[in-house]
Amino acid sequence: MAVPKIVLFYKFTALPDPEAIRLWQHTLAASNGLTGRILISEHGINGTVGGNIEAVKKYVRGLRSYRAFRDVDVKWSDGTGDDFPRLSVKVRPEIVTFGAPDEVKVDENGVVGGGTHLSPHAVHALMSERDDVVFFDGRNKLEAQIGRFRDAVVPDVDTTREFVAELDSGRYDHLKSKPVVTYCTGGVRCEVLSVLMRNRGFEEVYQLDGGIVRYGETFGDAGLWEGSLYVFDGRMNVEFSGDAVTLGRCTMCGTPTSRYRNHPDVDGRELTLVCEGCVPDTTEAGS
Repeated sequence: MAVPKIVLFYKFTALPDPEAIRLWQHTLAASNGLTGRILISEHGINGTVGGNIEAVKKYVRGLRSYRAFRDVDVKWSDGTGDDFPRLSVKVRPEIVTFGAPDEVKVDENGVVGGGTHLSPHAVHALMSERDDVVFFDGRNKLEAQIGRFRDAVVPDVDTTREFVAELDSGRYDHLKSKPVVTYCTGGVRCEVLSVLMRNRGFEEVYQLDGGIVRYGETFGDAGLWEGSLYVFDGRMNVEFSGDAVTLGRCTMCGTPTSRYRNHPDVDGRELTLVCEGCVPDTTEAGS
């Protein structure tokens, strides 16, 4: 029986011909029967794809056969076999859409002028040395409703595009002299966010290397992370252990839940936290 797997990856590196990379990536993923989303720009590649484990392994080997991607950090997780509706491979101005492509510069080493990368263990070391460390969530507030780092600052944004205006608002100017650790799902958003923050006068900016995914692999629910991790595929959310706390609350009855569904418009794109008692899956379209 085929074991379904999902891989999450990104690589910031200069790509002089993004369209050629798109054609190659589409062929590579499609020939292995994978589904998911891959974005390519002149700054690099960002993807999440899934399929049976042998096919995904072949895809990863092919991905790393390209010199610029040979050391790409690939994060593995268990899939369901039906995590993405289709394969989408597109060229965009940015591989993560902050609406600020001109602020991102890359070279052979990745993003220029970003935050200092810290491993999960290094984050703990920093926390033990300093009492003024601030966790800064690089995701949207919907994702943070079900999981976040303890005492983290969660910006009031619905999309990544809103971060520039949020940073320019002055709401976080009091953090500019503090050590700020940015974090996001797999790390890609923090690569750009840390640049935006440093460009705006934040003096000591770090980014959690490998994102929440790598932190969860390292510490599970025995560290500073609390709750469930929102993911952009059919699973919707994952936990790192059976000890995960439930931070989210059903918007209808207040019951603890980490369950997102399209509600009240079952065919829409707007997700709402609702428990199964209030919005059973059997009532939803396509279930």
